[in-house]
Amino acid sequence: MSEELDWWTSPTESDSGRLIMVTGRKDVKKFRESGKYKIRAEITWKYPGNAAGMPDEPTATVMESVQEAMEASFKKDPVAVMTGVYTGDDERNWIFYTTSVHIFGRKINEALAPFDLLPITIYTENDPEWAEYDEMRAASEIN
Repeated sequence: MSEELDWWTSPTESDSGRLIMVTGRKDVKKFRESGKYKIRAEITWKYPGNAAGMPDEPTATVMESVQEAMEASFKKDPVAVMTGVYTGDDERNWIFYTTSVHIFGRKINEALAPFDLLPITIYTENDPEWAEYDEMRAASEIN
């Protein structure tokens, strides 16, 4: 994750009781208060996890490169902000808030173009109140 951003990491559990590491971004006030970032986008990568539900080292390495590519894309063109990363229970989820589904999709495609086809899905929904972000903070016991 980018050094200049303020993040926290906290363990939590999935519905099935497996460990999930939650990494959340703290410095979101300006994005949230702007009123422009009303759409939550979730990119999910399911993987065959180890006994603890975590990715193996080669998969984790590619995931880190993918994350860096996404962060770089939105740093140049801030139409979305990454607010959380969940890893565990055989999947990783990157959570973004964006101003436009269409532009978000285009920027993700550009960021991921150098990679081989990735086993990801993308889900979006309106979340103008940032309810998912608040739930992530509460689950992580971050105030």
